[in-house]
Amino acid sequence: MDVLGVVPARGGSKGIPRKNLAVLAGQSLLAWTADAAHASNRLTRVIVSTDDAEIAQAAHILNLEVPFMRPSALAADDTPILAVLEDLLSRLAAAEHYVPDIVVLLQPTSPLRRAHHIDRAVDLLCDSGADTVVSVVRVPHNFSPSSVLQEIKGRVVPWSDAPTVTRRQDKSTWYARNGPAVVAVRAPVLKQYKSLYGRDTRSLEMTRAESIDIDEPWDLELATWLIERRQMSTRDTEDGK
Repeated sequence: MDVLGVVPARGGSKGIPRKNLAVLAGQSLLAWTADAAHASNRLTRVIVSTDDAEIAQAAHILNLEVPFMRPSALAADDTPILAVLEDLLSRLAAAEHYVPDIVVLLQPTSPLRRAHHIDRAVDLLCDSGADTVVSVVRVPHNFSPSSVLQEIKGRVVPWSDAPTVTRRQDKSTWYARNGPAVVAVRAPVLKQYKSLYGRDTRSLEMTRAESIDIDEPWDLELATWLIERRQMSTRDTEDGK
């Protein structure tokens, strides 16, 4: 089974300039995703989709493939990721007659995603027969629909018509896509539904720490602290052996 990892890494970004090459705890965001991809037992190939020569060079150094440069028309802020995947898969089929069975989307902005998350997503996709598996994070109770307010004509009112629930213990459990850090989808689903999400989509829950999505400078600071804390925990465990 061919399982293709795709790392979308365009050159432009607004919140953090050159975000995909931003340094986090000693290495770039792209490098963190490369580490997870290379350590995966399920990915059979990993390709970076970029319009940027510097990112392409960095990808090569990290032993990631860049068989084609992404067209600039598909590197705008509002370019749908589906269009990026469709372009890449079409060019791979035309140039190499290569058609993967599964595509795994790995955004560099999720640096705390690890190899076991990738492998679990692929395993769940295969074992369940689902169309798609997407990583999610549990929504904090104070952000659940029963707690969310909206402003209308200067007044705040409940966002949902459902009865207000104030006790945390009584609130339903909700989930949100965490970037997403991982999306594993059967390749035919992309063409059939014109979406990464088919009719049968399953979730892979990740912790809040693992789910950090780099969008602003503050996210880099928080991710640095989380990684340093994880590294200290690993050293303490090894010292205690």
